[in-house]
Amino acid sequence: MKNSTSNRAVLFTADSHFGHEGMMEGRMARPRPFGSIEEHDETLIANWNAVVRPGDEIWHLGDFAFGCSAAHAQSVFRRLNGVKRLVCGNHEKRGRQLDWASQHEGFVDVTVGDQRLFLCHYAMRAWPGIWQGTLHLFGHTHASLPDTRRSADVGVDACEFRPVRLDEIRARMARAATWPEELAEAAAAGKIR
Repeated sequence: MKNSTSNRAVLFTADSHFGHEGMMEGRMARPRPFGSIEEHDETLIANWNAVVRPGDEIWHLGDFAFGCSAAHAQSVFRRLNGVKRLVCGNHEKRGRQLDWASQHEGFVDVTVGDQRLFLCHYAMRAWPGIWQGTLHLFGHTHASLPDTRRSADVGVDACEFRPVRLDEIRARMARAATWPEELAEAAAAGKIR
């Protein structure tokens, strides 16, 4: 298990799809509310930099850029604040070429403060540490899956087109109506909270 740097803020995001014009047309999810890819990218950059300071740690859980040139992806990447870490998604041709502080295939098991997190581009029905309170953060679904009491989509479509902090994610999970399937019976019996 990897420990995150302790004295900086840690934020999470996914599915920015910088440079991907199809996002406004709804080819992969609901259409995004921007008039052009330029407006899309500039809004996401501004939103990112409004919440991520230069020294903060930011985990991007896949699909950074798609359908754009390597030069465009690099230009966007350079403008974004933070110590940037990538958990690769299924559209990562451009993302893999960038100078991330770290790149990971598959998943990352990380601790932020006292909270263990299982980070993956894909939503899981069960994950390591689920019974011990490990939270699962994912992307890929473009806000099509509801949060559970222990898992949440941190992609831009689910998070007002900006990165989010762990306290925001925990608040969303606390409002979730359901538990992950593996924990549902124990939760109904009052064995976990």
